Amino acid sequence: MQYEIKIASELGVKPHQVQATIELLDGGATVPFISRYRKEATGTLDEVQVAAVRDRIEQLRELDKRREAILKSVEEQGKMTPELKKAIEGAETMSKLEDIYLPYKPKRRTKATIAREKGLEPLAERIFSQTSFDLQAEAEKFLNEELEVKTAEEALQGARDIIAEWINENAQVREKMRKLFLEEGSFSSRVIPGKENEAIKYKDYFDWSEPIKSAPSHRVLAMRRGEKELFLMLDSCPEELSALARIEKEVIQDAANSAVDQVKLAVKDSYRRLLKPSMETEVRLLTKKKADEEAIRVFAENLRQLLLGAPLGEKSVMAIDPGFRTGCKLVCLGPQGQFLHYEAIYPHEPQRRTAEAGMTVKGLVEKYNIQAIAIGNGTAGRETEAFVKSLGLPKSVIVTMVNESGASIYSASEVARNEFPDLDLTVRGAVSIGRRLMDPLAELVKIDPKSIGVGQYQHDVDQNALKNALDDTVMSAVNGVGVEVNTASKELLTYVSGLGPSLAQNIVDFRAENGPFSSRAQLKKVPRLGDKAFEQAAGFLRIRNAKHPLDSSAVHPERYELVEKMAKDLKASVQELMSSEDLRSKIILKNYVSETVGLPTLQDILEELSKPGRDPRETFEVFAFQDGVNSMSDLKVGMKLPGVVTNITAFGAFVDIGVHQDGLVHLSHLADRFVKDPNEIVSVNQKVQVTVMEVDIPRKRIALSMKSDPFAERGKSQGKPNPKPAKTEDPQGTMADKLAALRGKFGR
Repeated sequence: MQYEIKIASELGVKPHQVQATIELLDGGATVPFISRYRKEATGTLDEVQVAAVRDRIEQLRELDKRREAILKSVEEQGKMTPELKKAIEGAETMSKLEDIYLPYKPKRRTKATIAREKGLEPLAERIFSQTSFDLQAEAEKFLNEELEVKTAEEALQGARDIIAEWINENAQVREKMRKLFLEEGSFSSRVIPGKENEAIKYKDYFDWSEPIKSAPSHRVLAMRRGEKELFLMLDSCPEELSALARIEKEVIQDAANSAVDQVKLAVKDSYRRLLKPSMETEVRLLTKKKADEEAIRVFAENLRQLLLGAPLGEKSVMAIDPGFRTGCKLVCLGPQGQFLHYEAIYPHEPQRRTAEAGMTVKGLVEKYNIQAIAIGNGTAGRETEAFVKSLGLPKSVIVTMVNESGASIYSASEVARNEFPDLDLTVRGAVSIGRRLMDPLAELVKIDPKSIGVGQYQHDVDQNALKNALDDTVMSAVNGVGVEVNTASKELLTYVSGLGPSLAQNIVDFRAENGPFSSRAQLKKVPRLGDKAFEQAAGFLRIRNAKHPLDSSAVHPERYELVEKMAKDLKASVQELMSSEDLRSKIILKNYVSETVGLPTLQDILEELSKPGRDPRETFEVFAFQDGVNSMSDLKVGMKLPGVVTNITAFGAFVDIGVHQDGLVHLSHLADRFVKDPNEIVSVNQKVQVTVMEVDIPRKRIALSMKSDPFAERGKSQGKPNPKPAKTEDPQGTMADKLAALRGKFGR
């Protein structure tokens, strides 16, 4: 129970909850399945808590694996003592464990090794005792021509090398240095001389310093990237005098003699040559890990919000991938997203075949009974939107812009080639734009999440950790919404609990060969889809118009018998129970509690019966940018404009206002009150009203505000907002945050 107690304490839950969760995970259950269908076992732990248990148990098992290897190594060296074994077994972190092992860790040939080979270890021991003796005479005892110890100073230097290594390997010293670096260290960055022009995008970091403990993730990653690209020099150390004082306090005895002086020299050498580089590396790894975790958290949350964007639903859609010189690629899609027609139109310069393009659009709208037109928000997007809106189409036809980030990635992918082997890349891109409008989740799962454009430094963070977090996010979103098994793509089915790529492909193949599934039970006929996979997946798969009414709901098949008993007790059918609120109100849940089914599951079932298969996503709302504002040159300070949040970072939110360059609403301008986390105020795809604060066309920077009176602190000039900010202290972030943010949206 050691793991369970530790994790329970860390997460603030009960040990039995953790134990049950670990058993389910070890048995092959997924996070979505456990949090949805095993609430009684886990005590209603949610997805976040279940995932936390999973990740922590993996870390602790890795720690124990390393502990066993270290115990074995020390035993084989014949150096194990009861005290050492107790220390190794009691180490609770990897760094503590490695500190204890460091003196016993096989090393390359070091200065201390060479000194030992020269027989100088006894001298080092005598000096390190720090008693008073004749240092010169003692050192001369170790002179040896054969071992190349020719002078007393050479002997003393060798002894100091050994002492320096002892100090470096002292677990208490290392722990104090680690704490000092983290609490009092600073990140200091300087531009490499001669690279000022090349490194202009890192200008804010040419002479920058801030405490390690408070440096936000985006600045840590920015400085590291500048260093990696050989534009910046980056240090991360505390004051040397402070470090030396702490080491001396740990190893220097309260005495004054020549041996103590030698130890002090060894302390300085140990710090500069061994401890400082080691601690700097370790602290930079720790801060990088922390920065990665924050960047990944932000990315995952943005991705979740994007995936769960409101779907238009099953409607006939025209999708347009806009362009000037190469024209606009236009496709027509059926209500299930099936490709019906392709056409290229040229309404803009240089061809300017506007009348012809207009006739084509109107003809196709009528021919395919188009209900909505999706226009990509890339180059020529606003111009194409204005062109379509000028055609006098029926008011019932929705015209809206769609974020096309990643559409080009999809169009060149193997997924797109398999779906549309005979279509050009640009045509596939238009199809993706249209399908994103119909169902963002179903379409976006086909693209590598890193290509969707809602991250922050996604190429600089730990790629394995990023992939795991994003996979978790996609799986959570897919299973939270549920999947219609008869229309879902292989890519969407892949993320269903318990399936994966192989079983997803088998389902698609079975469906193609045998026709649509008529029941969940039929899934068991799919090759290699056994009882375990069925248990994990069935509740998240929907079958519209199935024989059994519960097959279209989130009620798990293992609970059908229970629901049928509820209906029978009320002398009604399951279908009648689902359609009658009056009947459902008569159900007394406590009558159906058993050893395996408790009130949490019964409440879920009752809620699902009232809204079977309900899509939890918001209802689609039409959005339009401000007419006449199509480029940055149309912007004026003080303009109030509608926009759509495209990306959220730790320091603010990026908003598309329809000018082909997203603007930044800094954290300090998200609301009239203090905001610590942007997610308190905004979400990806949210429609917002913003005020233009600053426009820098040469550097493509737009500063926006969501405050009710954004210029209140700037002063007024003849009743008009002053475009130049007053030099006031920004309590929520430095100007470096804002400038760094506007400099390309971190890898987008």
